[in-house]
Amino acid sequence: MLYYKVKLYLEANSKTWDAEKNNIVLQNDGSGDYIHTWNVSGLAKPSDEQLATYNSSATTDENNHQIRKTRKSAYGDIGDQLDEIYKNIDTWKARIKKIKDDNPKE
Repeated sequence: MLYYKVKLYLEANSKTWDAEKNNIVLQNDGSGDYIHTWNVSGLAKPSDEQLATYNSSATTDENNHQIRKTRKSAYGDIGDQLDEIYKNIDTWKARIKKIKDDNPKE
């Protein structure tokens, strides 16, 4: 969850995780996740209170990430999907719709 909070904090301050990921180390020593290293130029390390403001959005982002992984696995190989579309697009549409219905994003 900390990753998603930090990502949102960066984005709220005109930074991106991709640009800063080499400047941040998140760690868990067994008692919970924390920011081990913060070397983001021009942006102070967020306090626990600042990160807590992102709890709801971070939970949604984390849940949607898991849903996307579940969907991707259920969709199967793209080659198999293309073959299914070629044989019967309506069957493919129904299968994809069921996967999405069974795994809705927040």
